[in-house]
Amino acid sequence: MAESFAFGIAGLVLVKLGNVAYEGICSAWGVRKEFEKLKDTLAAIRAVVLDAEQQQARTQELSLWLQRFKDACYDVEDLIDEFEIQALRRQVLKLESTGRKVRHFFSGSNPLAFRFRMGYKIKKANEMLNEIAANRAKFHLTEKHETNVIHRERETYSFVKTSSVIGRDEAKQHLQNFLMNPTDGEDIPVLPIVGIGGIGKTTLAQLVFNEESVKSHFELTTWVCVTEDFDIKQLMIKIIKSANGMKCKDKNMEELHKVLQDCLNGKRFFMVLDDVWNEDQKKWTELKDLLCGGAQGSRIIVTTRSRKVATITGTISQYDLEHLSDENCLSLFLKLAFKEGEEKQHDNLVRIGKGIVQKCKGVALAVKTLGSLLCSTRVQHDWELVRESELWKLEQKENDILPALKLSYDHLPWYLKQCFAFCSVFPKDFEFNALFLIPLWMANGFLQSPYENEEPEDIGNRYIQELLSRSFFQQVDEEHIIFPTLKMHDLVHDLALSVAQNEVNSCNRYSTGNVRHLWFDLSKQDASQLPKNLGCLQSLFLLDEEGKGDSASLIAEVISRSKHLRVLHLPECSFEQLPNKISYLKQLRYLNLAYNGNIKRLPNSICNLQSLQTLDFDECRGIEELPKDIRYLISLRELRVTTKQTRLQENGISCLTYLRRLIFSECENLEKLFEDIQNLTALRELYIGGCHNLVSLPQGLKYLRTLESLEISGCGKLDLTMEELELEREEGGSLRYLWIGGVPKLESLPQWIFLGSIKTLQELYIHNLKNLSTLPTWFQQLTSLQILGISNCPRLSSLPEGMQHLTALKRLEIRGCPKLNKRCIKEAGEDWPKIAHVPFIVMTWRQQQMTNR
Repeated sequence: MAESFAFGIAGLVLVKLGNVAYEGICSAWGVRKEFEKLKDTLAAIRAVVLDAEQQQARTQELSLWLQRFKDACYDVEDLIDEFEIQALRRQVLKLESTGRKVRHFFSGSNPLAFRFRMGYKIKKANEMLNEIAANRAKFHLTEKHETNVIHRERETYSFVKTSSVIGRDEAKQHLQNFLMNPTDGEDIPVLPIVGIGGIGKTTLAQLVFNEESVKSHFELTTWVCVTEDFDIKQLMIKIIKSANGMKCKDKNMEELHKVLQDCLNGKRFFMVLDDVWNEDQKKWTELKDLLCGGAQGSRIIVTTRSRKVATITGTISQYDLEHLSDENCLSLFLKLAFKEGEEKQHDNLVRIGKGIVQKCKGVALAVKTLGSLLCSTRVQHDWELVRESELWKLEQKENDILPALKLSYDHLPWYLKQCFAFCSVFPKDFEFNALFLIPLWMANGFLQSPYENEEPEDIGNRYIQELLSRSFFQQVDEEHIIFPTLKMHDLVHDLALSVAQNEVNSCNRYSTGNVRHLWFDLSKQDASQLPKNLGCLQSLFLLDEEGKGDSASLIAEVISRSKHLRVLHLPECSFEQLPNKISYLKQLRYLNLAYNGNIKRLPNSICNLQSLQTLDFDECRGIEELPKDIRYLISLRELRVTTKQTRLQENGISCLTYLRRLIFSECENLEKLFEDIQNLTALRELYIGGCHNLVSLPQGLKYLRTLESLEISGCGKLDLTMEELELEREEGGSLRYLWIGGVPKLESLPQWIFLGSIKTLQELYIHNLKNLSTLPTWFQQLTSLQILGISNCPRLSSLPEGMQHLTALKRLEIRGCPKLNKRCIKEAGEDWPKIAHVPFIVMTWRQQQMTNR
């Protein structure tokens, strides 16, 4: 099931060859003609790649041809990178008026030699692509585009054997209540059932569809398995056939409409639209308008894997189908793996079976897949082999779990496929959020946009929302709106591994091709197990939490063998210094050194990495000062700092005008930040934590109009009430998230800290403010606030008047505030009327937690 990714990678390269930076390269170096040849040949080959990817399983030669094309695309991407790096170096040379010092810094930059060298590389790339293009003729490939690729259709039907369904009684009752209970309004109620492929959405719909009480309640019941393209004419034909058995293939739309109206006219109908993929609102509206002829009490159930589909179709809240319990999974497994009663004769296999169902993580189709796989063998070794094997390595039939999930993958647009497959590099059950994942995608060049001014962080957030909507990601918590914690279901992770197996090495799963993304844990793997084929490596995640390995020598070895690294993730490693040769990694865009207590300095040569977008040395408490030439890291978008300095140099961080996220953590000696912070005009997020000697914030902070997240915590000497920081404006800010905690001098919240964002703030956390006694009267103006958390504020005795006007508030948490907790007791507290409208309230009072809603 491995994917070639050739179509997606070629797409990313073509986007790069069409953007503004490419135009600058052509003008500066006179390579337009050569690059145009590259672009034309790439586009011509890509046009037939979708057909090749669909046929590659038939012939090894075609698979190798695709691999060659993919490798050539990576080579072209490296070419473009080299030009972009040279352009960045030119920008740095212009930063200093004399230029001499900086030229010495880039002593290897000779424009004439660079032009000659790159001309040769472009020529070789064109020759390679021409050869690949010439060889495509032997495969008789046809041009295809994503819009006309036909995916495997899945046909479903309404019948289900009731006795074979286990653990769905509660869900069945929920659907029956929806179908039977009366509702107001003329619109036909629509209930979407949502969940990942194989969880049992269709089975649940079948169960309800065949319930006798449901059949007798409705005059007409119809079951329609919806086609992928959501063709309205075909859907009308299917509905009519399900309703009265009439075949209408030869009728036109007008005739079909009349027949459909005759079928539905005045009848109370129940319709199941199974397996809906359509995300086009217009098509859904068109279909629903055609169904308006039914009687009051008609109902529609939609099953879908997509939350976006659920939002478009549903008139009431979607039903998220839960995973089966372990007990129900085991019952279903035993039912399929054994004949009735036979399991009593095989206690040893039942014990192994309990381990097998753990792999299924509550997904019914996975249980059925493995139960059916083992129904023909009673050999203990065969069962143990399944228990110990990765699911994606087991043989799968067309309707088994991975092919079922692969349908969801096939429906992804090309630019999401590579982003999803990349996530297979993480271990199972690995939790992450957008702050972690988006910089990794960005560093690997996955976030390309046809729009000149679209921020990569915004593209990444859009991609995450799309993968979340399609159930590739799961939200672990409901506590955070802006940066929720995410993970991949184990079976979805298996799917990612199955499509990315030639690109990714993760946790002892070794690929045979050119490894591009590697997760290597020295607490579980010996350094001798490092793969040999690292010449194409783009991402290295090296972990050494237990300090078992010689991470310093391993890093030096990887750097010497991996010239194209984009990501170097080295948290909790214990090396004392980075090798100076790190400056050789010209394409490095992400460097994470967090939680290394031994490292004392960063080599100044790190400032030679003009492509670097993320630099993280959070909690590296030994670092004595920042590199003196940090201002030359002109592409930096995220900087996480821990340092022993008392003051930060001027004309350092403030020169990094591309910064979007800036974090100061555990800078215990730091007394002041740099004063010219207002130069960071693109800054979106600022976090200051554990800076115990920080006494003030720079005045320029009030001019950061793009700031969306601000967190200040654990700054014992910080004074936030200084008059000179009073804000000159009350509106026009962008702040959506604000956390204030561990600032003991604070007695009341100053309005300036909201940075003119009273109308935009969505999340507010007030924590460990021991002297805070009141909340301001203007609190009621926080009309966009959705989450409010107040904790460990013992002197806070009441909520401000007007809290009931915060109608957007969805979640309120009050913990460790005895006086306030008492006033907010449900029904009885004096402040209860102010918060009674909030859907979810959590209070901790007198060592007990109480959930009001």
